[in-house]
Amino acid sequence: MTIAHNPDSYLDYQDFYMPKVIRFGVNTLQTLPEWIEKYTCKKIAVISDKGIEKAGLAEKVVDFIQSLSIPYCTYTEIIGEPTFPLVEDVITFVEKEQCDMVIGIGGGSAIDVAKTVAALIGKDNVAQYLYHDKTIEVREIPCIILPTTAGTGAEVTMNAIFGDKEKELKKGIVSPALLPDVAIIDPSLTFSCPTRVTASSGVDAFTHAIESYVSPKATPMTKAYAEKAMSLFPGNIYKAVFNGKELPARIGMSWVRHLAGISLANAGVGAVHALSYPLGGKYNIEHGVANALLMPYVFEVTGEAIVTEMVEVANLLKLGDFWNCPHEATQSVVKYLHQLVFELGLPTNLKDLQVAERDLPILAKQAFKVKRLLDNTPYELNESEILTIYENAYVGRHL
Repeated sequence: MTIAHNPDSYLDYQDFYMPKVIRFGVNTLQTLPEWIEKYTCKKIAVISDKGIEKAGLAEKVVDFIQSLSIPYCTYTEIIGEPTFPLVEDVITFVEKEQCDMVIGIGGGSAIDVAKTVAALIGKDNVAQYLYHDKTIEVREIPCIILPTTAGTGAEVTMNAIFGDKEKELKKGIVSPALLPDVAIIDPSLTFSCPTRVTASSGVDAFTHAIESYVSPKATPMTKAYAEKAMSLFPGNIYKAVFNGKELPARIGMSWVRHLAGISLANAGVGAVHALSYPLGGKYNIEHGVANALLMPYVFEVTGEAIVTEMVEVANLLKLGDFWNCPHEATQSVVKYLHQLVFELGLPTNLKDLQVAERDLPILAKQAFKVKRLLDNTPYELNESEILTIYENAYVGRHL
């Protein structure tokens, strides 16, 4: 039976979200005063982390603020994966200082804290937004974000990820209010990024690209961003990791991060992230490291459900033309991912990360509860299959 849709009543639409302004370019940090002056503010909170403070980048932001004679305060106590209690502490600090603008500079952790704090300033009972899934409707103060790693793409995403130490889980907050007013992407800021972080954050960006590309929510627009990110990745990741002062590679990886982040923000990610959350929550394994390690094992299973997309991904990675033998494309992509993680010097198995084998069933149960991401995966993974993926990742693959 064919059902005809009445064009007057049929509703089918796709929203697309981005920050209000994106400024991409080398040395664009120097234009920060221009953006600060576009907003009326009495005091600015600069949120960063210890690594960025040590590298002197937070001080550069402060110097620009001082040049405008605007009062400011800084919070740089972010270490490792952020938690909800940390966010609450920063909100209390910023409100006590009576700041009415937030500038975040750093990697994904610092950016997630900064944009969440900005979105929750002025809200009553912030716990309902952090712990009880109430959506943040609107942000009331300006927010400017400056990323210093080529990884998370947090400057263009509507989500922020935080750890729950008691439940040994990670939880995401999702709201358009988390999009900053201005995202300044200055590739020269990534020069301070250490080799391991460059590697793990770079592969994390690729994870965003490939997972959003095969997402059930992908659209021609999101796929265009993901395709460009994946095509830029192979020619830049090795140079950025092993010759970190090479500006073209840093620019290339900044584009990978940024484009993949836009695709992620609108199409979402899937099972790789779902399985990485318990590793971060229970073992404090860095997000990028967990994604990089798990990605080939997940796509070894889920790739069989998206044969055409795997052929396209293989083509974007310049692995060969598999249109006449499409089922070989997944094998080729999986092999590439295993080799990539190994050659970049990232962990290749869970055992080396001190994950206890007895905990694998617990991790599988936790990952199976991350329905928001598993439902955005083009393959319906059950708990048994998730456990098998963890078991394979625990042993690793000899190359």
